[in-house]
Amino acid sequence: EGSLSAELRVTTTHTASFTGVITVSTKDGRENRKESKRTATKRKRKYKDGGRKKMTPDNNASNTGTSAARIKASGQSGAITPASKPPCSKGPVDPLKLKALSMGLSKELKVVLIKMDSAGRQTFNISELEEPRIPMSELSIVNTAAEVVRACRGERVKGKFKESYLLPSFCVKPKIAINIPIPREKLNPPTPSIYLESKRDAFSPVLLQFCTDSKNAVTVIRGLAGSLRLNLGLFSTKSLVEANSDHAVEVRTQVQQPADENWNLNGSAQTWPCESSRSHTTIAKYAQYQASSFQESLEEEKESENEEEEEEDKTSDTPEQKTVGKIIKFGTNIDLSDPKRWKPQLQELLKLPAFMRVESSNNMLSLVGHTILGMNSVQLYMKVPGSRTPGHQENNNFCSVNINIGPGDCEWFAVHEHYWDAINKFCDKHGVDYLTGSWWPVLEDLYSSNIPVYRFIQRPGDLVWINAGTVHWVQAVGWCNNIAWNVGPLNVSAAYQYQLALERFEWNEVKKVKSIVPMIHVSWNVARTLKITDKDTYKMIKHCLMQSMKHIQILRDQLVAAGKKIFYQSRVKDEPAYYCNECDVEVFNLLLVTSENSTKKTYVVHCEDCARAKSSSLAGVVVLEQYRMDELMKIYDSFMLTPPPPSK
Repeated sequence: EGSLSAELRVTTTHTASFTGVITVSTKDGRENRKESKRTATKRKRKYKDGGRKKMTPDNNASNTGTSAARIKASGQSGAITPASKPPCSKGPVDPLKLKALSMGLSKELKVVLIKMDSAGRQTFNISELEEPRIPMSELSIVNTAAEVVRACRGERVKGKFKESYLLPSFCVKPKIAINIPIPREKLNPPTPSIYLESKRDAFSPVLLQFCTDSKNAVTVIRGLAGSLRLNLGLFSTKSLVEANSDHAVEVRTQVQQPADENWNLNGSAQTWPCESSRSHTTIAKYAQYQASSFQESLEEEKESENEEEEEEDKTSDTPEQKTVGKIIKFGTNIDLSDPKRWKPQLQELLKLPAFMRVESSNNMLSLVGHTILGMNSVQLYMKVPGSRTPGHQENNNFCSVNINIGPGDCEWFAVHEHYWDAINKFCDKHGVDYLTGSWWPVLEDLYSSNIPVYRFIQRPGDLVWINAGTVHWVQAVGWCNNIAWNVGPLNVSAAYQYQLALERFEWNEVKKVKSIVPMIHVSWNVARTLKITDKDTYKMIKHCLMQSMKHIQILRDQLVAAGKKIFYQSRVKDEPAYYCNECDVEVFNLLLVTSENSTKKTYVVHCEDCARAKSSSLAGVVVLEQYRMDELMKIYDSFMLTPPPPSK
């Protein structure tokens, strides 16, 4: 029940402002909602029913469970503005010490009086002391950049600095009780679906708040294309062929199966691995395949009834064994990033609300500084019935937007991020890699492990919002095209997204998998260019920057001690983030470069571990510094929590 309960409070900034409360709950979850209400606000407010917006969770295919959603609104303005408080400290702080920290620690002079002769003359022996250094263990986000750097200087750290970029005390994940058994009929909870009645509904801040709330794994926005008058015909197969017929298409050859089944090759048992072979073609050639597949289906449908009767007669007395489905081809990962080749299509998507757009000022992925195909650029998928996108979480757990172009439907399965590790263990058990492998969950395995699964149909014109970290897998019901991309909205719920992105960044490093999003690079760009009004998001980013500075300063000192000269080479516009050539870990600021081919003047970047593995003395390694330390210190000190704008 906890996973079906959410309470949000948002305030619009329109002239006729209102404070809206969205409640998504089941009948049994009212007590949870009351408790969350008590902890969410300290003062009582009265609300009057009003407005014409309705948000109703759409029941899944089995139509189990009842749920309701509603908006209550008040004509009175006034946001619930959190009090402006300094970041929490561990205990009482001496005001004088606090003042000294804010002014910067000054050097101390120790004066010793010494008698010099029998005449009683005295002189002063004045010795200069080093400024006191703050131990790294006592650093917090309230420390200035100078204090952070000073604490790192001279620290005897052997090898790579390995402290986490996250603090457990900053965790904002919702608490979900996994030990309480969930009745079987509630393991398929109804999927929250929002029916838009107008363009104004689509741009309501209530919609943003609902989609990004950490308790909501997935949201279906019904009729989005109609309310925004999106011309989805621009993404139809016919329009795609007319626009760029020779454009590349990656093809996945798969076995057609029912959406809730995944059989092994001989059809004797259901399994998790979901293998497919990869090839390439063009939009024009795949369009021909898509059309011919439809024609073949019409012909097969005419004969299907007689064939089914014959098969029932033949197999009635034999052991049940699943017949392996026919081979199909799924056109995937079609790149629509080129603004010249796909200008009409990309311009049409500008009609979307800002938090859903491919690029916007409050989108973390717009601050990467370069294109990440399929993430901060649009990808297209061309499907026939049975085309599968296997189970996965999005790269670095970012939110994703998916619009069904049609004409057919898609069936979706989704599980809250809270259960990802349980699914990871199933993948290990079945010998498939969770992060890089291809897998299709066996539903009975999930149900037996008390894992609720959202299951719903996405119709043409529907937008599916996958929240941060949600595990999901998709299968085409009919012939259709889909478009999709990722977003990292920096709204009041950004802390949840940011935390999950950093968690996956660190987990990827453990598993030696490349983080497609360079999170350290992005964090510094956010601090340099945006104003953050959410306290939790601010604390997380500030701590990440502090850990980054500590890493850089310690590595810098180690390199200087090893006799390496550091050359300054500032970044240029649109220069990509760097990754180690050996282990794919992100390398920020200090680039350890070796020559790959001196005649062709090609070079490769290494992290410190891989550079030392090549040469313990770092012989042949050139060290480039892209930001001077005082530049980063200035960004760190200037990054402050911004008060939220006053409500109108």
